[in-house]
Amino acid sequence: MADYRIISSDNHVIEPPDLWTNRIDAKFKSREPHVVRLPDGADRWFTDGIKGQGMFAGAQAGVRFDEPENLSTRFTFEEVRPGGYIPGEQIKDMDIDGIDVSILYPTVGLQLFCTVPDSELLSATFRAYNDWLAEFCEPFPDRLKGIAMVNVDDVQDGISELERSAKMGLAGAMITIYPQEDRPYDSPVYEPFWAAAQDLGMPLSLHITTNRPGPGQQYMDLDTVKASFLCNTDHWVRMSLADMIYSGVFERYPKLMVGSVEQELSWVPHFLDRLDYNYTQRAIGDTSYRFKGSSLPSDFYHSNVFLGFQEDALGIRDRDIIGVDSLLWGSDYPHQESTFPRSKEIIEEILVGCTEEEKAKIVGGNSARIYHL
Repeated sequence: MADYRIISSDNHVIEPPDLWTNRIDAKFKSREPHVVRLPDGADRWFTDGIKGQGMFAGAQAGVRFDEPENLSTRFTFEEVRPGGYIPGEQIKDMDIDGIDVSILYPTVGLQLFCTVPDSELLSATFRAYNDWLAEFCEPFPDRLKGIAMVNVDDVQDGISELERSAKMGLAGAMITIYPQEDRPYDSPVYEPFWAAAQDLGMPLSLHITTNRPGPGQQYMDLDTVKASFLCNTDHWVRMSLADMIYSGVFERYPKLMVGSVEQELSWVPHFLDRLDYNYTQRAIGDTSYRFKGSSLPSDFYHSNVFLGFQEDALGIRDRDIIGVDSLLWGSDYPHQESTFPRSKEIIEEILVGCTEEEKAKIVGGNSARIYHL
């Protein structure tokens, strides 16, 4: 493989069991995320009495290659890969895997969006996590770049946390992939938040499994989730991006960057076709927004949207339609579906038909531009 700078746009930390018990605001003591060891011997997170996910996601990086028969969903924290919660150990694993920089997302925190309907409690858990994440990245500021969690149920509170996260050196922020249904992302209530994110230079991520509770999007853990649900998880990111594009968010905030994370790529060509078709060929009624000049919805997708992916060969085949400048490869370390420790080998396989310039952008250049590295 050529000497590209490799940036994983989607690595993860595994939150230690004492993160929230040690850091949560006193007001929320006894309601914070905490670990319970179940009768079957596995650890499971609970928040405010609501069952969340287990430890499986961070316990088995690499197992799918060598021991796929041993993939499981039931583990204890002691079995989690240390790189998930010890920064120096993650650096060691990055060196093994040939990764120069990791953009870091949570693990437990992803599903707090779904499992914590109490907005005030959710914001408190996010503040505590962001403090911990900034400390996690601090020893290796050039190699570990954290993504804050921000709750936008209360937009002004979300802006305050976005500003605080930027001051702590976090590289971007993750908001719910799909907000409560009475407040979609085409609502004017979010205008100050979009403006703040643009002014702070903070890219916003829409990560899989971060829906707010609502009809048709209740939390489903991986012990009980249906295969049909997993096959259609890009539904919510398409809805949110379409709401933002059609309502002119990116026309008003041209430097705002919003990304789809861990939903792969191959849904995008059809999505782009439908964006433009419905804009040009149908009258949408009172909700219709018209762009200035001859701009099309797909133009704003190409200028303001980025896409994290892992191993989508179909998406790479259609990269000319999707847009090479929007593609950000990620390892998903240390989750069980991660490309670790074979990331370089897998990158070569999935990008085999790409030019050298395209490869350099996809494996690192685009991430460096979007996250101001």
